[in-house]
Amino acid sequence: MDNLKVVILAAGQGTRMKSDVPKVLHRVLDKTMVGYVIEASQEAGAKDICVVVGHQSAMVKNTIKDMYDDIQFAVQKEQLGTGHAVMQAGDFIKDGNILVLCGDTPLITAETIGKLCDLHESQNNSVTVVSMVVDNPTGYGRIIRDNDSFAKIVEQKDTNEEEAKVKEVNTGVYIFKADALNKAFEKLGNNNSQGEYYLTDTLEIIKNEGGNVGIMVAEDDKEFMGVNSKLHLSQAIAAMKERINTKLMIDGVTITDPASTYIGKDVKIAPDTIIYPGCMLEGKTVIGKSCIIGPNTRISSSTVDDCVTIQMSVLLDAKVKSFTTVGPFAYLRPNSCIGEHCRIGDFVEIKNSNIDDGTKVSHLTYVGDSDVGKCVNFGCGTVTVNYDGKNKYRCKIGDEVFIGCNTNLVAPVEVESRAYTAAGSTITKKVPADSLAIARARQENKEGWRKKSNK
Repeated sequence: MDNLKVVILAAGQGTRMKSDVPKVLHRVLDKTMVGYVIEASQEAGAKDICVVVGHQSAMVKNTIKDMYDDIQFAVQKEQLGTGHAVMQAGDFIKDGNILVLCGDTPLITAETIGKLCDLHESQNNSVTVVSMVVDNPTGYGRIIRDNDSFAKIVEQKDTNEEEAKVKEVNTGVYIFKADALNKAFEKLGNNNSQGEYYLTDTLEIIKNEGGNVGIMVAEDDKEFMGVNSKLHLSQAIAAMKERINTKLMIDGVTITDPASTYIGKDVKIAPDTIIYPGCMLEGKTVIGKSCIIGPNTRISSSTVDDCVTIQMSVLLDAKVKSFTTVGPFAYLRPNSCIGEHCRIGDFVEIKNSNIDDGTKVSHLTYVGDSDVGKCVNFGCGTVTVNYDGKNKYRCKIGDEVFIGCNTNLVAPVEVESRAYTAAGSTITKKVPADSLAIARARQENKEGWRKKSNK
């Protein structure tokens, strides 16, 4: 649709959430609720988006700005209703087609937005509202029809006995022609039980002025689930989790226990990968084919190539190349790159380091700020000492190096190719290629010491 503009209502306090966090910033899996709405709008082709903020406006604006570019904002200082909220968008709504969405409906899809736009345009409507049919309409505004045509929307608190029985309800999603919307605003009043300016009233005004009001009945009412409490939030998480996991399984990913597996919307997983229970995959994570992930693994914004096995580990902004194994209980911190055919074992932490192909860091070791060559073997308990209290320094370890157990490598230091360090050494100087470095006190046995010490 040409000249599509989106207004997202995100000014409410959300008192039923019982939280200091603004309602629209609560997260469904790894993304804020309002983030899902913004992305659905963008995927539907909208380039102009205005978010109406109010409660804790600075926090909402800053969070959105950190995640998305070119988002506009309007401020609703007083909570005087949905119509009043849209009015705050000012010049943004003066032309084009104005799509109004709620910031607390994270399940809405770009496909549904596209269908709404198409219907609105094909019928040449002044406004089109999305409705849904529910068994229990309590709390929703009712769609009142005259025969099959739109008559009005009546809010729950303003319904009479007959109107209250109607099961077709308002989702809070509309698309207006801008001129029709702005003319309706000129006549919009607040003569209702709440004393608020209802956006719903603009539809009846437009109808009475001769405009065409269309209705699109939702195919999936879950898309319009408003999140008003922590219970609703858990339901939205469950629905989003089911949606994402179902698509992945259809595309060839094995998820052994979908109920206990949490995968973000932006995660990409290739076919024949197996995801075991208790995994959480977040952010811009990309996982290749024929991998084994889990159980109980967290991967955030990381890249995992083909045929990798990761067990009970955490990866944050890391990269693991093909045929490598990680875990159990490994921790790959940001800017860590692990090569092919590597072994990162139990209770190993890697931070800001490059580990080349064939290297084994099997257990109980910390490698930080280091560049490690091919086919290196780290003995148990090795530590790269990369921080002197003020500055961080790097270690450089060449190809085919053997680091003995309980070695401390005090950066900046280099161990050249094929060198060895003796177990228990503290290395502070360069170790030349093909050398053995021993940096420890000589053992001295004091015979009879125990008997003397007990006197």
